[in-house]
Amino acid sequence: MTAENEMRITEKSRIKRAPTRAVYDRATVDAILDAGLLCHVGYVIDGAPYVTATCHWRKGDRVYWHGSAASRMLRTVTSGVPVCFTVSHLDGIVLARSGFHHSVNYRGVTLFGEAVKIEDEAEKLAALKDLSDRLTPGRWEELRPVNDQEMKGTTICALEIDEGSAKVRAGGPVDDEEDYDLDVWAGVVPVTTVLGAPIPDTRLKPGIAEPAYLREISIGRAPKP
Repeated sequence: MTAENEMRITEKSRIKRAPTRAVYDRATVDAILDAGLLCHVGYVIDGAPYVTATCHWRKGDRVYWHGSAASRMLRTVTSGVPVCFTVSHLDGIVLARSGFHHSVNYRGVTLFGEAVKIEDEAEKLAALKDLSDRLTPGRWEELRPVNDQEMKGTTICALEIDEGSAKVRAGGPVDDEEDYDLDVWAGVVPVTTVLGAPIPDTRLKPGIAEPAYLREISIGRAPKP
């Protein structure tokens, strides 16, 4: 990174369209990454572009994702090819007084680099615990331990949070000055992700209470520290 608290800016990562919405501050980047559970990973196989959606989590200066060891995506992105990693949030629908100025409020991060495969077994196990803690804080300790076969069948890869940027839009519509006199409603319709009530498994043993940590799950906002 160019500075301790900033992303490394390159021709790829510099935002040229609507640069006033660009954010290169590392704290903002981390907050956007931490607020999401779903990322999109872009890569190229045999000259053709692919984008795969998957679950992600952050630990320190890296973002992680995982899957089956047989996954073509995971085999490809850990082979030294360039990777484009994105996380985005839709925060509102912006209704202006003209169709041209309609917009959306959003937060997004794009990272560039080469992913690495986590080979060390202890590091893999720690990464899986980090994922569990991100999804359901406190659940890992009551789960059956991961066995050797499951570890062998799982690939975890990591990408350094180094080259990239965030882009954020917030606020109301920006209309042409003469349009403010029009008799047209304008404003913002907020968009949020709401978690529903937990649904017990049909084979749940009688007497098992709903765990309190289910109330700690967060999507669309950074999890509690």
